[in-house]
Amino acid sequence: MFDPTLLMMTFGINFAYVALNTIRFMLTIKGYRLLAPLLSMIEITIYILGLSMVLDRLDNPINLFAYALGYAIGISLGIKIEDKLALGYIMVTVILPTNTENEKNLPKILRDNGYGVTQSYAEGLEGERMVLEILSPRKTEQTLYRLIKEIEARAFIISYVPKYISGGFWTKKIRKRQNSSAT
Repeated sequence: MFDPTLLMMTFGINFAYVALNTIRFMLTIKGYRLLAPLLSMIEITIYILGLSMVLDRLDNPINLFAYALGYAIGISLGIKIEDKLALGYIMVTVILPTNTENEKNLPKILRDNGYGVTQSYAEGLEGERMVLEILSPRKTEQTLYRLIKEIEARAFIISYVPKYISGGFWTKKIRKRQNSSAT
């Protein structure tokens, strides 16, 4: 028997479960030791509700389809929410050809825009290269990429998420921000 209310509930419950699951997973990876377990309690409660609704009505494959559709769309929404939250930092490595005006200007421009930049030189297939290591909040990730590409379109860019950060430019900057907000 076709019950549209049941289908919408099945879809909605699994949609909410998977969106929360995706966010909780990303919070776990980023080390949110209190928020991730609290979110998991809500997540598992929703999961059990949705699963029991489907298992009680396996005679209708449309219920299973609604459950699976909620799962798929929940993952998509969870990823979009996490992208909007943009928690944490990224580490960006930029490799540039040397002996160009842009190579000399890029580190200064990035520093003038508030980025911490560590600069070194390395040997590549076609000779010497400048290597920039840049730590950035994820919220400014796309802005950083655009800035680099505007200045040097040939820049080779690699980014990754650091698990642990201690010392250096960012630690001082964060400490200053915390001290000024406390007063």
